[in-house]
Amino acid sequence: MIKNGHHATDDQQDDAGCCEPGGSVCSPEKGTRNVRLWCDGCYDMVHYGHSNQLRQAKAMGEYLIVGVHTDAEISKHKGPPVFTQEERYKMVRAIKWVDEMVEGAPYVTTLETLDKYNCDFCVHGDDITLTVDGKDTYAEVKREGRYRECKRTQGVSTTDLVGRMLLMTKTHHSNMDNPDYQQHTDNFGKGPKGHSPWTGVSQFLQTSQKIIQFASGKEPQPGDTIIYVAGAFDLFHIGHVDFLEMVYKQAERPYVIVGLHFDQEVNRYKGKNYPIMNIHERTLSVLACRYVSEVVIGAPYAVGKDLLDHFKVDLVCHGKTEVFPDKDMSDPYAEPKKSGVFRTINSGNNLTTDDIVQRIIENRLQFEARNQKKEAKEMAVIEAMKRREHQSEGAAQAAH
Repeated sequence: MIKNGHHATDDQQDDAGCCEPGGSVCSPEKGTRNVRLWCDGCYDMVHYGHSNQLRQAKAMGEYLIVGVHTDAEISKHKGPPVFTQEERYKMVRAIKWVDEMVEGAPYVTTLETLDKYNCDFCVHGDDITLTVDGKDTYAEVKREGRYRECKRTQGVSTTDLVGRMLLMTKTHHSNMDNPDYQQHTDNFGKGPKGHSPWTGVSQFLQTSQKIIQFASGKEPQPGDTIIYVAGAFDLFHIGHVDFLEMVYKQAERPYVIVGLHFDQEVNRYKGKNYPIMNIHERTLSVLACRYVSEVVIGAPYAVGKDLLDHFKVDLVCHGKTEVFPDKDMSDPYAEPKKSGVFRTINSGNNLTTDDIVQRIIENRLQFEARNQKKEAKEMAVIEAMKRREHQSEGAAQAAH
């Protein structure tokens, strides 16, 4: 059900813009003047689902402004965020489709906010966002016809990622449909009555089209400095963003290539149930970052001469985190060190994926309560929508 807005499917919203022939007409104004768009949200534990929403929104116009709520506002309406507002502001600024970021955006989206930032309309995913008292935060802009909708990315949600972290098994990528996983996510994110379609868990399915939509498609140009970094980049977070920003600043015209290790390789050196995100999810997360030009999917662990020659690498960077030896106990960076192209980067941010998991585990009870409350509110809205539909159907039948 979509009110006062057009719904474009995810695949229609290609990089050329969703108003191209064959796509949904998302904005009648597009092509005649500069269409300004507004998105807002918590953007807590920013993942490729959030990035995909912003990518789709940007395709509906030319200039995208993203408002991010404060910690106090999120705590009031939803419960405690995982990341601080400063961390969340920085994460959103690093997403390549964002033109401007507004700190401390109000939780309820009003016409006043859209007018203040000279935005034509706001864009949100096809899930529902409710205030602490169960009201739709977009009711006013929907009523006035200044609301557009984009498709939610199947297979990922903050609830699901938190569930994976708490589950701590080695099989969550291949075994998401196993009873233990489903049981756990049900306990974690669901209230006792019914299941909300917006809080469900489903497997993410990668497509070549999705990679194309996220990729820049730009080749390195003469005069660019080609910089190579490698790692897991799991649960892509602010520590990664700070590191990649510092890498980007190493040259006047940087072309940053990120080598992502396959899941099995990451598990070999990280252990436990890492990586939490599979290779497909990590690829999209990294491609959404404005400091990244290209991703090597399943990069070799050792940065050898073949790789350096193939990509014509000028510089290889690594952060201050520990470098685990290769299977034969050799240094994976021996070749770039020997060639004099290796550089250690200190981003000033020591946050690791382990730290994030620790934050989640420490706040586990609060997160469980938060998600169950959210589920209960969503179910109440669904029931109300069903009642209204039955009433209108009954009235229509009575009229005949």
